[in-house]
Amino acid sequence: MPPSGVRVFSRLRQPSRLPLLQVVKTSLAVVLAWIVAFLLLGQGLPIFAAIAALLVVQPSINQSFGRGLERSAGVVMGVALAYVVGAVLGHDHTWIVLLAVVLALLLAWAFKLTPTSTTQVPISAMLVLSVGIVTPHYAFDRIIETVIGAVVALAVNVLLAPPVLLGPAHLAVGRLARDVGTALDSLASALEAPTPVAELDAALFRARELRELRAKAATAVKTGEESLTLNPRAKRQRRILEADRELLRTLSNLVHRVVAMTRTLRDNYEERLIDDPVVAGIADELRRAAHDVRLLVHEREEEAAAGEAVPLTTDELPALTAPLLVVRPDPEHWILIGSMLEDLRRVREELQES
Repeated sequence: MPPSGVRVFSRLRQPSRLPLLQVVKTSLAVVLAWIVAFLLLGQGLPIFAAIAALLVVQPSINQSFGRGLERSAGVVMGVALAYVVGAVLGHDHTWIVLLAVVLALLLAWAFKLTPTSTTQVPISAMLVLSVGIVTPHYAFDRIIETVIGAVVALAVNVLLAPPVLLGPAHLAVGRLARDVGTALDSLASALEAPTPVAELDAALFRARELRELRAKAATAVKTGEESLTLNPRAKRQRRILEADRELLRTLSNLVHRVVAMTRTLRDNYEERLIDDPVVAGIADELRRAAHDVRLLVHEREEEAAAGEAVPLTTDELPALTAPLLVVRPDPEHWILIGSMLEDLRRVREELQES
């Protein structure tokens, strides 16, 4: 176990750095907001414009727009509250500032404001009641500075290489598809040859891990959608994201089926299963399903590279056949076989609809 000092320091770090472009854009936004606020308002230290620019520059334009609205709304509400409190109770006592902070937090809670706005309302109210007493037009200048910083930051984020975060989504969905195919192959292998219990346990563990991969892929796709909102480069990129979203929908359903089949096999497995001709047919269909899951990724990668639909060769055609027919159910294993057949039918339907 690492020393406590090392553990505390690790909490301050994240696994990866922010993109250098993000740092450059934030720095540029702060500098420009400072200059614009200085020229327009004559403020020697327009720190609120700089703070707004720091907070508003986000990985996506949509996030920047939302953060700018949140901060501006928080400033306006805080300033308005400070005016009301000051007009009613005056500015002669320090406890008035504390009262304004409490009222600001309650106001933010009542309106269900976001964390950014919730923090900004009491800060603005506190500064207006303290600094604003000796600084004429402080409240008005604070609002203008904040708006200037937010607008400048949003403009910088729009004009300077707007980020399109589709790569992580595409990679995450592709990895999920390949792991689903691997899990289907593992099921087929367990039905084709005697398999120890330890290997079945490991297969079930890997199948359940697919849920976590699915959640990560869903998060990556959502982040990709966020990066395209209000982005001028979104039109030519949206088709790729739509394909990934549709593939994720299919894979999410397949994950449920794979986990169910693996659990059923783990709980009801017997070595005599491999002698049943129906089980051999199920194993063959599982292999075909694994092939077709990987084919879904291959199709989208080829189309994305070419910019249009690409015809498949004979070796790349879907491999699923007609559903298996069971004339006489096995008297000992019919529950396992029936469950596997039903899940396999649903897998086949998902692949045909994709």
